[in-house]
Amino acid sequence: MTEITRRRTGELLRELFSILMASPAGLQASAALQALAERVTLTPYEADTYESGGRRFDKIVRFATVDCVKAGWLEKDKGIWTITDEGRKMHAELTDPEAFYRRAVKLYSEWRAAQPDAEPATVATGADAPEEDSPSKAVSITFEKAEEQAWDEISQYLRNMPPYEFQELVADLLRAMGYYVSWVSPPGKDGGIDILAQPDALGTRPPRIKVQVKRQQVAVNVEGLRSFMALLGDAEVGLFVCTGGFTKDAANEARTQEKRRVTLIGLDKLFDLWVEHYDKLTDQARRRLPLRPIQFLSPGG
Repeated sequence: MTEITRRRTGELLRELFSILMASPAGLQASAALQALAERVTLTPYEADTYESGGRRFDKIVRFATVDCVKAGWLEKDKGIWTITDEGRKMHAELTDPEAFYRRAVKLYSEWRAAQPDAEPATVATGADAPEEDSPSKAVSITFEKAEEQAWDEISQYLRNMPPYEFQELVADLLRAMGYYVSWVSPPGKDGGIDILAQPDALGTRPPRIKVQVKRQQVAVNVEGLRSFMALLGDAEVGLFVCTGGFTKDAANEARTQEKRRVTLIGLDKLFDLWVEHYDKLTDQARRRLPLRPIQFLSPGG
């Protein structure tokens, strides 16, 4: 007897989408799954756990989200799940849970068939059962869970780094990116500027870069951004780095500036730049945030 049907999976997915749409910036996968589990009544089958650990409910939902990602309805990045505009559109149009999930499965199948290493479709027992046993989906789930765990550890490490050490990490990154760092603020009051950098060691080429670094949990709001921009001269550009990110208003303010040029860098972007320029970092710089790549079977696409 089929324990989980396409209709039930569709119901879970639609409720998950409702939760994620209420958080435009996305949610951590673990938080989204927990919120979903609290919003629905789990069947005994879904609430059951595997011998190796982990709840069956979580696996069911994760497998179904693979279809949604390939359908272009859902994005996953470092463990953050975010609904796309197309996902919002489909959620509004396909109100029947089964039709909603079937459309996602169809789009996933079309994507999979177009891959060079396309595998025959593998369907769980029962004509109405969701496709849970696809090897490619299993690889995707293994990869994304490992990525989530790795990012959780890395982000916590950076958030807990002593403020001055974090400031030096940003300076190290700028050097690896080819900028000359002329000054790093010593511990204590800095007047709002933590790092000064420029394109060349002699300072003959503009612009000069003023950097403010904040290692904090809360997002920088528009008032905080404006205070920083007030320190920028006409021929200078600003770089604002904050582990807590930036509010939507602050991001809009930075994006629409015509006179005061400023770039915002949150934790995700900082890490991506660190990885991109890792081979150009000094050994001392690498020790501030040492990384070691691990090989995984590619989930494809």
